[in-house]
Amino acid sequence: MSVARPVRCLFCSFSRPASAVPRVPRRQFHPSPAQLSNRKPKFPNVKADSLKSLEEISRTLKPEDFKPYTEEEKARLQEEYTPEQMAAIEAGEAAIDPKDLAEQFAIRRDPMKLHYLDDFSTIEPGVDKHVRAPVTNSDYNAELKSESDFAEDFGRFLAELPRDPTAADWVRFAETLRMTHGKEENELNPHSALVPDLLAPGESISGERKEINFFKETDPKARESEEITDALKQLLLATGYSQKEIQDLRTKTLVSHAVVNQTRLGKVRRQYCLSIAGNGNGLLGIGEAKSEEPADAQTQSRYRAIRNMQPIPRYEDRTIFGDVEGKVGAVELKLMTRPPGFGLRCQHLIFEMCRACGIHDLAARVSRARNPMNTVKAAYEALMSQRNPEDIARARGRKLVDVRKVYYSGRA
Repeated sequence: MSVARPVRCLFCSFSRPASAVPRVPRRQFHPSPAQLSNRKPKFPNVKADSLKSLEEISRTLKPEDFKPYTEEEKARLQEEYTPEQMAAIEAGEAAIDPKDLAEQFAIRRDPMKLHYLDDFSTIEPGVDKHVRAPVTNSDYNAELKSESDFAEDFGRFLAELPRDPTAADWVRFAETLRMTHGKEENELNPHSALVPDLLAPGESISGERKEINFFKETDPKARESEEITDALKQLLLATGYSQKEIQDLRTKTLVSHAVVNQTRLGKVRRQYCLSIAGNGNGLLGIGEAKSEEPADAQTQSRYRAIRNMQPIPRYEDRTIFGDVEGKVGAVELKLMTRPPGFGLRCQHLIFEMCRACGIHDLAARVSRARNPMNTVKAAYEALMSQRNPEDIARARGRKLVDVRKVYYSGRA
C-alpha cells in the first residue's frame, strides 16, 4: 500500500461527480451513522422546540408562563383534594406573584446547592417538622415528684404485686410510673413551642404511626422455646425493653480472642469478647466481657452492649454530621460524611457498626495501628463526638444556614 494513496483518494473525491443520494456523515472509528440535526422527534405530538432541559427552561422563563388553573384542571384537582384543600391551593396561587416565580425559579449553583433532586412530596427529616401536640395538653402547674412520692408508688406496687411476680410486672410498673403531678398528657405528649425533634420512625404527615421492624423476624417457634435466663431478666429490668424488642436488636461479636493471666497457681485461660448492638435506627452500644466459657463471654458482652446503647446523631438518617476523628491508644481514624448512594467504604469493623446504627453513606480512614479492639472503641468515640449544627447555631446566636456553610462547607 502506497503512502500517496490517501492523497490520490482525496483528489479523486473533488473530481468525482456528485451522487444523487446524499451522503450520511459517519462518526470516526464507528460504523453507525451520526444523528442529523433535523431528525424527527420520537413522538409525533411533541415538537423538537419543546425538548429543552431544565436549565434552558429556567433561562427563558417569563411571568406569562405561569397561567391560572382552567376549569378542567380545577375539576381534576377536586377529584383528588377536599374543598378545604382546594381553597388553600387557590389562596396560595393568588398570593404568589408570577413575576416573583419567574425571577426566583432557577437551579442553584452556589456551594450549598443540593447535589441531587429531592422528592418534595415525601417527608424530609431536616426540613419537615414534627406533628405537635395540642395546646390543651400543657399544664403549667405541673411539679416533679419528691422521694416520698416515689416511695409511696413503689410501696403501692409491692402491695399489689401477685404471688408469682414476673419481669413483665416490673416492666409494666416502670412504663406506667409518673414523674410529675398534674395532667398525664403534659408528661406523655407535651406541647412544645420550640422546634421539635426529627420525625419518629413510621410517622407520616397525617399523624399515623406504624410499627416498623428493622430486621426480619426469625422463626416464632424458636422464640417461644427460648428460656428467660437470670441475665436476661436483669437486662429487661435495667433497660425496660420487652423480650421481643431485645430479640429484634442487631447484635454481633466483632472481637473474640483468648487471654491468659499468669498466677502463682499457673496460667488461667479466659475468653475475651467485644460485641456491638443497635436497632438500625440511630442507637448503638459496645460491650466487653471475659469468661472461662466462650459462650458466656459472648452473651455477657452482647447484653452489656444492649445496656450501653446510646443515640448516634445522623444527618438525613443516612450519614454523619461533618468529618469527625477518634483516637484510642495508637489507633487514629477519621470518619467522613458522604452524599446519598455512596455506600459504606470502610473496613469491616466500622462497616458492621454503621449497619447496626443505621448509617448508609460513610467513608473511613484508619491510620497508624490496626488493633481491632481499639478500632471499634475509636470509631464509637468518633460517632459520639459529632456536633449538631442546630446546637452550634443556638450557642452562637446565628442561623442554621450560616453554621452549615462555615462548619460543614454546606454538606450538612
